[in-house]
Amino acid sequence: MADIYRERQRTIQIVILCCALVLVVKAAQLQLFDDSFRRRADATTIEKLTSYPPRGLVYDRNGQLIVNNNAMYDLMVTCNQIDRSMDTTKFCRLLGISKGQFKEFLTKDWKSGKFSRSVPFVFMKKLSTVTYARLQECLYEFPGFFVQVRNIRGYPFSVGAHVLGYINEVDPRDIESGKGAYASGDYIGAGGLESKYEERLRGKKGYTFLLKDNLGRIVGGYENGAADTMPISGDDLVSSIDIRLQTYAEQLMQNKTGSVVAIEPATGEILAMVSAPTYDPNDLTMTKDRGPVFSRLLTDPLKPFFDRTVMAKYPPGSIFKTVVTLVGLQEGTLLPNSGQGCNGGYFYAGRLYKCHHHSHVSNVVDALAYSCNTYYFGEFRDVVEKFGYTNPHKGLDLFVKYCHEFGLGRQLGIDYPNESAGNIPDSKYYDQIYPRHLGGWRSPTIMSLAIGQGELQLTTLQMANLAACLANRGHWFPPHLAKHFKTGSDIPKPFLHAQKVNIDRKYFDMVVEGMAQCVNRGTAHSCAIPDIQVCGKTGTSQNPHGDDHSVFFAFAPKDSPTIAIAVYVENATWGASFAAPIASLMIEKFINDTIASGRLYLEERMLKANLTDKYLENIRRAAARVEKAHPAPALPSPDVPTDEPQRKSPGIPTTSTERRRR
Repeated sequence: MADIYRERQRTIQIVILCCALVLVVKAAQLQLFDDSFRRRADATTIEKLTSYPPRGLVYDRNGQLIVNNNAMYDLMVTCNQIDRSMDTTKFCRLLGISKGQFKEFLTKDWKSGKFSRSVPFVFMKKLSTVTYARLQECLYEFPGFFVQVRNIRGYPFSVGAHVLGYINEVDPRDIESGKGAYASGDYIGAGGLESKYEERLRGKKGYTFLLKDNLGRIVGGYENGAADTMPISGDDLVSSIDIRLQTYAEQLMQNKTGSVVAIEPATGEILAMVSAPTYDPNDLTMTKDRGPVFSRLLTDPLKPFFDRTVMAKYPPGSIFKTVVTLVGLQEGTLLPNSGQGCNGGYFYAGRLYKCHHHSHVSNVVDALAYSCNTYYFGEFRDVVEKFGYTNPHKGLDLFVKYCHEFGLGRQLGIDYPNESAGNIPDSKYYDQIYPRHLGGWRSPTIMSLAIGQGELQLTTLQMANLAACLANRGHWFPPHLAKHFKTGSDIPKPFLHAQKVNIDRKYFDMVVEGMAQCVNRGTAHSCAIPDIQVCGKTGTSQNPHGDDHSVFFAFAPKDSPTIAIAVYVENATWGASFAAPIASLMIEKFINDTIASGRLYLEERMLKANLTDKYLENIRRAAARVEKAHPAPALPSPDVPTDEPQRKSPGIPTTSTERRRR
């Protein structure tokens, strides 16, 4: 019996010991390891106020300030500090609100946990400077209310909306991905340089800690400000943009749809980057009027938010003949002095694939100067058939490899969001369209690629980069918009390393001479600039939905070039009609800082030209065709312009579907 009592005693002792041990462990956790209770206590006694840093400023390459900061004022309130006897009528009059709105702004879902009567929250956002000044004089009369200063962007030149970007209020995804860098109500860069260099531009927030009593009232600083931190301004960015050239380009592209990209060949720095139509970046600053403006731009049929410099994919037209020439010369399928008779087109299988009328082509230089389609149909077929007529796969893939070296059909790595890779179709691409068991494909099937049509698609950025590569006679630097930061730090190293094209320099010299003659005596003769040797190539990208697109790329001067440029104007017909004049005017403006008196008529014609109606008419035509073909109307994809060119060269089946029909 005694043994039973002793056993029970030991059991009770063990239970008591375990309970004591559990209590000791829990006490240690609460006091030594888990600070949640301390933080909860601090939250009721310490007020944490955020001080927002100014975002880094942005300058152009010549030191002009192009993005600055303007003060904006948020009116904050702490509910349990409000004096209930305050003069509500006067307060509402100062803010320009009604008493109903006053009650509405103070009413929150206190049970949700998002708001607390002892924690400040935003009563009114984005007070104007006038309202702030009026309120500030009397703010002492309204305990519980205080003003928090924020910075919003300003744009002194009112241009560069796409390239500069804008700022937005963060959403839950931004807060989650920011890993503590953002809180509700913070701003974040959206689009353009603001987005790409957000981490450098945003700066670091500062904090002020205030001590509260048991009623939630501020009674002084916490630990005499020992824990306070000052905000750190964002880094100032010097961009590669020449704001003077950017402004001029946007003026020339007014009332037109398309894009312009200008690059400094020696560095890859982008001088101007315009997507048209555009908008005034000041319209999207964080003000009360921003919402309606944003909605209007979002629903505009001209798609001003669609960045045509890097997102739109176009067949480049005849400017692609420079690539065909270089590959043919390097691979030996084209001899420099090869001539070609052209009787109005290229004959194959009893059909005539048309070409425009021009002088006799004696060599490569003439072929480029006169942009002879017949010459390039034959040359492209020679490249594709290098390993035999029945083995076009190897020849095409060899050609595609060279295209990738030029930066075509792949992303160039620009410090700018939403860059498209374009499309350079290879043998696998065509095998899916023309399966081998059904006969496959041969060089005549795809020869429209020779003149930059068909499934070939490039961005305007890629076209400008190609011009820069030709200017450098065989190498290019990844295009970029950042020149350096004022803190002394450099831009990312990949932008400083040249990309080499494995084609002999002597062949580039031949193509450059052909481009020079294109301006001197060929299809771009009307755009020659006195005392500046421009090397350029026109293109006409055919459009199944209406008027063709005008294309031109160039660089200048011929020796030691300082600018390479590509211009794409939708629905503007021939390359020499709009794209070439705009490019030549920009080149002259950049190099000479003025336009010669004998060319002012050309400037006036470009400035006054309005092609917007043509673009809208093409949209209506495309919509009508879709509605006719399908019972339920289908809208065009939001990331592709409705008039994206996909039409054949005269007499040439361009798209895969069209060729299957024929």
